[in-house]
Amino acid sequence: MHTAIAFYDINIDTRIAPVASHSSYLFVCFAQCRQQFSFEPQNKTITKELDMSNGDYKNAASIYEFTVKDTHGNDVSLDKYKGRVVLIVNIASKCGLTKNNYQKLTDLKEKYGERGLTILNFPCNQFNSQMPEADGEAMVCHLRDSKADIGELFAKVDVNGDNAAPLYKYLKAKQTGTLGSGIKWNFTKFLVNKEGIPINRYAPTTDPMDIAKDIEKLL
Repeated sequence: MHTAIAFYDINIDTRIAPVASHSSYLFVCFAQCRQQFSFEPQNKTITKELDMSNGDYKNAASIYEFTVKDTHGNDVSLDKYKGRVVLIVNIASKCGLTKNNYQKLTDLKEKYGERGLTILNFPCNQFNSQMPEADGEAMVCHLRDSKADIGELFAKVDVNGDNAAPLYKYLKAKQTGTLGSGIKWNFTKFLVNKEGIPINRYAPTTDPMDIAKDIEKLL
């Protein structure tokens, strides 16, 4: 087997005292080579990225460390909402709570959107399969037909179980419910301050307009 050797223009001091063997000469040459070329990384900065799918959501400082998919499958980093008050809701189309929540979330957006409120809507089909619409145009058309101008629309997610979206695992860890951290039903709501910290959680039956006073305190 032939070994390929790469030759470089290295300035080796030929005034080296005679050495006992060819191997000793190579050792000295290598030593001089190390003085001319650094084999160690210089000023290397290592940035540890949180693996949100592997439990690191527990170490997240805010929602800004999460990236989610919009309804069309595009990545959205939640740090785009820095400095805004955020309301996060798991929505459904066939629920008994749908009509009232769609209307009141629309009212909240109209009242506070220009003052700094953003509503993030995550369709979820985990509760009696009450969100059958597919992501993308089908979901957009459903909301338009329902006259639900409720804010930002993201891809369908699980909110409970091992396959729950890392964002929801984080939200539940920060704001547990009265009977445990699990999401109980459609239209559970999380209120997030301008620093990206979840500060309150509301039951599915909480009317969105009843959250208005808490939103105003954060704006």
